[in-house]
Amino acid sequence: MYWQSEYECMERGELELLQLERLQATLNRVARNVPLYRKRFAELGIDPYDVQSLEDVKRLPFTTKDDLRQNYPYGLFAVPLRDVVRMQASTGTTGKPTVVGYTSGDVRRWSELAARILTAGGVTKDDAVQIAFNYGLFTGAFGVHSGAELIGASVIPSSGGDPRRQISIMQDYRTTALVCTPSYALHLADTLDEMNINKTALSLRFGLFGSEPWTEETRQEIETRLGIQATDNYGLSEITGVAGECLERAGLHINEDHFLAEIVDPQTGEVLPAGAKGELVLTTLTKEAFPLIRFRTGDLTTLTDAPCACGRTLRRMTRIPGRSDDMLIIHGVNVFPAQIEAVISGTGLTDPHYQIVLDRVGHMDLATIMLEAPESFCTDSIKISQRIVENVRIRLQTELGVAFEVRLVEPRTIERNNGSRIVDRRKM
Repeated sequence: MYWQSEYECMERGELELLQLERLQATLNRVARNVPLYRKRFAELGIDPYDVQSLEDVKRLPFTTKDDLRQNYPYGLFAVPLRDVVRMQASTGTTGKPTVVGYTSGDVRRWSELAARILTAGGVTKDDAVQIAFNYGLFTGAFGVHSGAELIGASVIPSSGGDPRRQISIMQDYRTTALVCTPSYALHLADTLDEMNINKTALSLRFGLFGSEPWTEETRQEIETRLGIQATDNYGLSEITGVAGECLERAGLHINEDHFLAEIVDPQTGEVLPAGAKGELVLTTLTKEAFPLIRFRTGDLTTLTDAPCACGRTLRRMTRIPGRSDDMLIIHGVNVFPAQIEAVISGTGLTDPHYQIVLDRVGHMDLATIMLEAPESFCTDSIKISQRIVENVRIRLQTELGVAFEVRLVEPRTIERNNGSRIVDRRKM
């Protein structure tokens, strides 16, 4: 099934001409309207009119998350605020979010891209789609929601929360498609077992998962335990609707008429050939409010040009196995160690030493901060220790949107070595 077959199955030569046309239009727009790009193009002697082939994109400068943070909140917008109809955000390492703006055209295209991904994953107008991503400033739920409505499916915006409530909704509303993180899907499967409910009591047929890394073994477990076909999809808070699997499940089809994808060496930035593993770099081709040129995602993957049995001609990317930076994904939320350190330091603790310990209990992430008490701290003072722990816990939850357990430990009990700051014992 296709949502926009004229683009999803476009002949490669025709697609590349469309990409070039849209790239040239985007470069001219950012050179006129975004000071960062105008300055960088001038420094490099780049005239957008000189970009005459897709190969020329290698000459363009990278955009990084630091660029987004340094231009907070609206410095990279390419349209006046009066043309922005929606703003959403992702968390940054300093505690300030990256603000992403959308014009009405951006929202419409995002809905179309989500409809493509849902359709490729098996969803039709006859389905009831339960969206168990959290609704809020983060982008996760909104594109899928509007895409499902565009298809004509029934949308159940259940958001996150109590898994028993989610299962009750599935039963009562006869949910046929589930959208959430893969770890939450397994948590729901555990809850089904606890409630002695057989998967056959549900109407589920499809699951579309994303926002965190997962393996083929995890897919098989989800499919077996929930009785569904599970597909992967990929996007970022900064760039939404990038790619999704078809039911062949042999890689994620990139929506190349909207995004130009490259793979680069994470250390050198050198462009790598198809089939090589490296960092995914994306250039938006149709974004109006928040266009990005050669954005370094930090996500590691490979690209393949091999044809897919589904008939789509769009290139595919492999499932994301990890990242090239130190970003952590906890409950589907992107968190940097520097954020955690900034929050802890902001509580008034002087030069705190801490360790981030990540476990998976059942199928859900458990994030713990092991925090050394100050040298002068009296461990017998229970009230003071409780106040420190609660202060850090609340600040982390409020500023990062992730629930951490916080444990105060004796001074100098955490090892001092390069590998001690993060202990990630999760397996997915």
